Amino acid sequence: MTVTNTRRPGRGWLLRLVLTFSFAQGAVSMARPAVSYRALALGADERAVGVITAVYALLPLLVAVPLGRRTDHGRCAPLLVAGVALISGGCALSGLAGSLPAMAAWSGVMGLGHLCFVIGAQSIVARRSAPEDRDRNFGHFTIGASLGQLIGPVAAGLVISEHDGRMAPTSATALLVSGAVAAVSYASLWRLEQRARTVPSGALAPAAGPPVPVRGILRTRGVPSGIFMSLAVLSATDVLTAYLPVIGEDRAIAPTTIGLLLSLRAAATIACRLVMTPMIRWLGRTALMAASCASAGVLCGGLVLPVPVWALAAMLFALGFCLGVGQPLSMTTVVQAAPERARSTALALRLTGNRLGQVAAPAGAGLLAGVAGTAAPFALLGGLLVASAVMAARTGRGRGDGTAARGSSWFSRRRPRRRIRRCRHHTRPPRPERRCSGATGRGPCRCAPCRRGP
Repeated sequence: MTVTNTRRPGRGWLLRLVLTFSFAQGAVSMARPAVSYRALALGADERAVGVITAVYALLPLLVAVPLGRRTDHGRCAPLLVAGVALISGGCALSGLAGSLPAMAAWSGVMGLGHLCFVIGAQSIVARRSAPEDRDRNFGHFTIGASLGQLIGPVAAGLVISEHDGRMAPTSATALLVSGAVAAVSYASLWRLEQRARTVPSGALAPAAGPPVPVRGILRTRGVPSGIFMSLAVLSATDVLTAYLPVIGEDRAIAPTTIGLLLSLRAAATIACRLVMTPMIRWLGRTALMAASCASAGVLCGGLVLPVPVWALAAMLFALGFCLGVGQPLSMTTVVQAAPERARSTALALRLTGNRLGQVAAPAGAGLLAGVAGTAAPFALLGGLLVASAVMAARTGRGRGDGTAARGSSWFSRRRPRRRIRRCRHHTRPPRPERRCSGATGRGPCRCAPCRRGP
């Protein structure tokens, strides 16, 4: 890579990417609860809802790494175009499906489109961001996801109605509307990828050379903890979106209220990402990741308590704030820890972990819900989040000064003891009149009298 211009480019591309992501994620966030409500209207039980939710991630689980390899050595923008098309088509065709297997299939198509879009978008952010800007840019990028998660459930709750047996037609209408919302994202899908040869200092160009083995990427310190933390956080968000309507049915909470509660969680996530940079400077990246995941685990387990709606809203707001940390900081952790020639592949592996969690967590949640009730999945998610907090803390402590910018790890703020290189003529600093020659074969002597001079 040849750097010919070190002037920082504008960030209009990031604003357009955030807008595009907002529409695409808004469509998906509107479609996911609508799929659950439509499945319930078609006669699905808790286990069937869990299986349909898992199919959303099954096909992406198989193709994430090949797409990442392709992105490492090529352009990212075509993935955005294909992803929006698949999201729009999957949402609309899910609304037209009349059986549970057909809904599961089109839900998988929607998941594949979301994967294509996210791999392309994250790779663009990684390539166009200087190392010191990645925390901020990934945080702003994920605000687009939070905006979509804020608006989508509210729109679904306003469209879907359970009165007079209208859940089936209104849920189908919500899915068709979500397909149209996804198509709107094409309006800002232009000039997102930098095609000129000049790149900002420290940013990434497409990789050159042989591909790095997947095993080598996974053995890099920081990559496994980033993948697992992202898996736990996204599994919590995904299962919360899919199973909060089921909890609402059990506790007689209206779909409109459930949509408002999900949007409240998303609003808290946006607030968290707006103040993420000051929090990183205050706590450090590792301490922030560990504390947020541990707190989210406790709050997620607390959702099983039979509390009133206002207390449930307070817990969801705090949970959303804690969950807002994991996704952007796991992206930065994986990008900075992975080899330069395999950063898109590392992001794809992170998304593979996400989809693995989206396959296993809803399926396990469905089994637990069928055996122990609808509250059991949230206890499982609480355990996952606490485990990710422990893993992030251990990785940050073992890494020492880490791979991030200054103040990135609370566990590494203690400075290492400075070693004084002494000459071979003495074992302790000599008196000034006995200055040594410093002929050690490793450079001049670094003891205090020798540095002070005659």
